[in-house]
Amino acid sequence: MTNNQKAPLHDLTKKQIYKYAVRLRDQGKLFNLPNAYYEDTFKTSIDSYCEIAYHLRKSKRVLDVGAGSGLLLSLLHELGHDCYAIDITDLPNVYANEIFAGQKIHFKLCNVEIDNIPYADNYFDAVVCSETLEHFTHSHLNAIKEMYRVLDRGGIIEINVPNAVCFRNRSRMLRGKHITWDYEKHYLDATPVIYKGIPCYPDRHNREFTADELRLLLERGDFKNIHVYFLKSRRHREGLQRLRSIGSAVRDIVPSLRKSLIGFGEKL
Repeated sequence: MTNNQKAPLHDLTKKQIYKYAVRLRDQGKLFNLPNAYYEDTFKTSIDSYCEIAYHLRKSKRVLDVGAGSGLLLSLLHELGHDCYAIDITDLPNVYANEIFAGQKIHFKLCNVEIDNIPYADNYFDAVVCSETLEHFTHSHLNAIKEMYRVLDRGGIIEINVPNAVCFRNRSRMLRGKHITWDYEKHYLDATPVIYKGIPCYPDRHNREFTADELRLLLERGDFKNIHVYFLKSRRHREGLQRLRSIGSAVRDIVPSLRKSLIGFGEKL
């Protein structure tokens, strides 16, 4: 059965999911309040998380590859999904245990650059990989093939990554600056994470993507019905702070200048 044939877990639009997410945050259900780190993550990422959640409304069992803070999975859990996470970092003990334990998110340590994903073939209805691939030191090919393997027939993959040719990057290059992180701290003096004898540098952007490159990656993973597009740069703001969103809205008029790319594919 394909995802299109499955009954949705909810009938909310993206806009309704967004309003629901704000209400959950205000009630302390997405994360414990107050928490400055999660507040900033919410403001920065909640719009893209709602975009993902809308596309995954028919996917019951979801794996987040490189789950980071767990905030996306916290939202998906509240929407009725069964949530699983893998990451190179022991997230429940690094970020907020109340998300991974309280929301009953299944977590396993895994460096998907090197390891196989520790789940059986065809296990998940959807696999998401949000703002993770840009931190890879090595080839993305093993990871994308593993995501394909654990995804069920008819399942959906979602990947979002920085857009290498966004307005910010073009502007920096014109001003003689590089698009990546601080050269001295994150490159010259960077200390690798040694994983099974292999050095990795996850604390920096090692590669940003063009739309064609993200599409190529999904094609090499053998996904079909691929759709890649530019995400709008919407930061959550309230009250008079909303006026600051005008600049982002103007930059977003030209899709190719937006900060991020998102791609979806299907395992047939």
